[in-house]
Amino acid sequence: MKRKLERPIGWLVLLFSLPTRHASQRVEIWRKLRGYGALALQGGGHLLPRSAENQERFEWLAATVRGHKGEASVIEVRRIDNLPDERIAHLFREARGKDYQALVSEIQKAHKSGGAQRKLAVFKRRLEEIVKIDYFESPIRARAEAALAAAKEVPSQTQTVKIRAKVDFANKGWVTRPRPGIDRVSSAWLIANFIDSTPRFFFAEDAVEYPTAIPFDMFGGAGFGHQGEYCTFETLMKSFSVTDQQVQAIAEIVHDTDLADGKFGRTEGGIIELVLAGWEQQGIPDKELLKRGMGLIEGLYRGLRKRT
Repeated sequence: MKRKLERPIGWLVLLFSLPTRHASQRVEIWRKLRGYGALALQGGGHLLPRSAENQERFEWLAATVRGHKGEASVIEVRRIDNLPDERIAHLFREARGKDYQALVSEIQKAHKSGGAQRKLAVFKRRLEEIVKIDYFESPIRARAEAALAAAKEVPSQTQTVKIRAKVDFANKGWVTRPRPGIDRVSSAWLIANFIDSTPRFFFAEDAVEYPTAIPFDMFGGAGFGHQGEYCTFETLMKSFSVTDQQVQAIAEIVHDTDLADGKFGRTEGGIIELVLAGWEQQGIPDKELLKRGMGLIEGLYRGLRKRT
């Protein structure tokens, strides 16, 4: 909601008070107000441009305050006598300008330390959050977008993956370590759906137990495993040139869960890993654990495809 003040747009004011003993709830409300980009008024209250979305936000906060035994009112006003509309717009731009500048400083700091690439997803998400509450188009936004674009141009240090032909890996045996986690179950799913349509999976602590099987995610570097900044799923995906959009999304999820470096800012894999750990504690055999895990990844794939 970015508007030029060619005419009065109206404002929403939230007034609230909480009992002094409810300090934690007060902090919770203040955090929400900051997340909404609300402007604190000197005489008390918090201000947002009038819109259906902001009306819903303030009414929800008012209900929350009342639920904590406090008092709250949401007031709609056309104008504030000692605060012209243009002045209010300037204050909103100024507040968002500080947010953008803080992000620029963080990006530049990460760039100097060589860690900008790993935090790109975090920076992108933060920029999107600020843009959503930049109601009057702060000019500092362009500076933040330029800083993010510059960080993206840093070349990746990930090593090149050798391209393989799928025909050479058809109807094969594949071996991995027992008690598979998210990288291994997703890799097995990828193998079965995009590489070898008739795979046979085995489990062993050492790949020599199955000398004719192709190792994946095994210790010692044999077969397909972690390579550079890639997890095993990513190595397989790139080795066999799998470009499916949903598979690439799953690769980001598996990477962030398995390597825990926050590179893509994806958190969906945590639940899958938790479910796998729960099944493992139940003593489910490796073969069944792999089958169930592959089912979870299939569901994730279909869900992502439907969303797209």
